[in-house]
Amino acid sequence: MPATTIVRPSRESVITIRADGSRSFLHPADVRGRFARARKIAAAALIVFYLALPWITINGHPAVFLDVAELRFHLFGLTFAAQDLWLVFFVITGLGFSLFFVTALFGRVWCGWACPHTVFLDHVFRRIERWIEGDAVRRRALRDAPLSAAKIARRVAKHGLYLFAAATITHLLLAYFVSLPEVWAMVRVEPARHWGAFVFMVVATGVLYFNFAWFREQLCIVICPYGRIQSALIDDHSLVIGYDAERGEPRGKNKAGAGDPALQRTVGDCIDCNRCVQVCSTGIDIRQGLQMECVGCTACIDACDEVMDRLARPRGLIRYDSQRALAGGRTRWIRPRTLLYFGLLLIGATVATWALSTVRPASLGVTRMIGAPYVIDATTVRNQFLVRLVNKRNTPARFTLTIMGAPAELRVVGFDGEVEVAAMGEVVHPLVLQQPRLSYIAPFHLVVTVRDSAGQYQLTRAVEFLGPEARLLREEEKERREKR
Repeated sequence: MPATTIVRPSRESVITIRADGSRSFLHPADVRGRFARARKIAAAALIVFYLALPWITINGHPAVFLDVAELRFHLFGLTFAAQDLWLVFFVITGLGFSLFFVTALFGRVWCGWACPHTVFLDHVFRRIERWIEGDAVRRRALRDAPLSAAKIARRVAKHGLYLFAAATITHLLLAYFVSLPEVWAMVRVEPARHWGAFVFMVVATGVLYFNFAWFREQLCIVICPYGRIQSALIDDHSLVIGYDAERGEPRGKNKAGAGDPALQRTVGDCIDCNRCVQVCSTGIDIRQGLQMECVGCTACIDACDEVMDRLARPRGLIRYDSQRALAGGRTRWIRPRTLLYFGLLLIGATVATWALSTVRPASLGVTRMIGAPYVIDATTVRNQFLVRLVNKRNTPARFTLTIMGAPAELRVVGFDGEVEVAAMGEVVHPLVLQQPRLSYIAPFHLVVTVRDSAGQYQLTRAVEFLGPEARLLREEEKERREKR
């Protein structure tokens, strides 16, 4: 068989933008198949997971409760105070390295299978649209039909359900920050009682409605940066959704020799039915190669497999594979890129594990009082601090303060005996350290240590005792004695 030159059509603009710059609104067709079923199951599980977290209680708090008002952040049984926000750096970098590693191996599997935008758009809002307006052909016909009572009724019903879905998602999103009981209390009273939350609800609901009702795939194409950095994260060995051009080209409807390799065919397996384009959620033609707009939704795989089944041809003309394998080569899973990303992921996980291990059920802060760094009277040099204790537990806790590394003459005033801190509460106490003038030599360091009454953990903060030059104190004392 003579060599066939494969010519792929080029595209230099976003498919949803017409030549005049206007928006081309997509109506992707529905598709059935193994990946569609798997994505529905995954989407149902993720939607339940997203929306159920505020209902699940762990250690007396929702599984995820970002209590901004009290500066307490509850994540799956762990409670973090504002002082623990430095851990967010490790969380973000850990997620970033994980995304790099997964993308290098499996392409945009996150976008197609787990991204909240894709999950809610494909499995909630587009389901509503198909339920009310029908399949893609009927939706396009309704779009082009003249205004009528039936068209108005369908549009009102669809957008009404859109608003309801957006409001439901927004209310549960608000519950992540104020808890479900508080959300329920807010919706039962007039908006004027909670203006801030009401404005947030209106704006957030409007943004979600606008996105899922109109903006849709443009969020992935225009706003989300992941599609643009994808080219820097993957290589020819990354698993992507691709078209087997060697097998499919040249396109045509000639079935001569189909399914029989012993017979020469004049065309490839692709019959140019455009079914893969019709079901694409971003409107691209996967046969043009890997593209920024592809979110890895697998709809084109199921659509093409369905056509191949009808033609009694092997599945996999469009499939999950690497670009190297699609070109006839062999995929290498272990390569410098994946080793680098895995190494960064391992380092990030190790550091994050260490950082989380440092989190305690309480936090301690020691700050110097505003004003002079030290005070001198007739007999002592005095430093004044404020000690802030935060109890992150749901039960009261008692603490004892001690000073480590201090001179024997140092006197501690303030924390006499145990200090009780209410559940999820905090206390601020003055701490006064006094050093006799005659024994003061120079500034020195000491450690403020707080232990819980059960002896399960301790918190420490290093501070510095400040004072004047000892020589000045000696001269002042000498002058005082001479005057006597």
